[in-house]
Amino acid sequence: MRLILPSLLVATLTLSACSAMRDSRANPMNWFGNSRSEPVQVDAPAETNPLIPQNTRAGLFANLRDQAEIYVGTPIDQVTDLVIERVPGGAIVRATGIAGQDRVYDVRLTTDNDENVPVDGVLTYQLRGIHEERATRTLSQRVRTVTAARRLTDQELAEISVIRVEGLRNAQSTTRR
Repeated sequence: MRLILPSLLVATLTLSACSAMRDSRANPMNWFGNSRSEPVQVDAPAETNPLIPQNTRAGLFANLRDQAEIYVGTPIDQVTDLVIERVPGGAIVRATGIAGQDRVYDVRLTTDNDENVPVDGVLTYQLRGIHEERATRTLSQRVRTVTAARRLTDQELAEISVIRVEGLRNAQSTTRR
């Protein structure tokens, strides 16, 4: 009890001394003064998004960003399966194929113009992959099976009646119901 009463008295006096420091320059809350409202200068056009910064200086990897990515994939030997899976907001086109040799990587569904633009209602993809340059022995079909997928939006699907995926030796297609 002897320690509680003096510590309560010290705490009360310390807190009451804070009111005297309220207007003092020693109080860090007074260092920047009060805020005030000012009109905004509008120099930017209305089409500018204020959330995207106007960065005029080049970044560290700017030259790498400017280089166009060139995909050097070659067609997969045979397309074995084509599935269209409905998802909210569109569909996923999933194609499975068998490569002519093993060690295929970076498998993609590509189009000629890299956009999902159908020609006469037919959207054509090529199933392509990058083959390793070393000569390898051909392994079982299970090892050479590859899968690639691509997402389509509902707006893109509205113009499409047939989706076709081509390989080197065959093609799979599915028609809209």
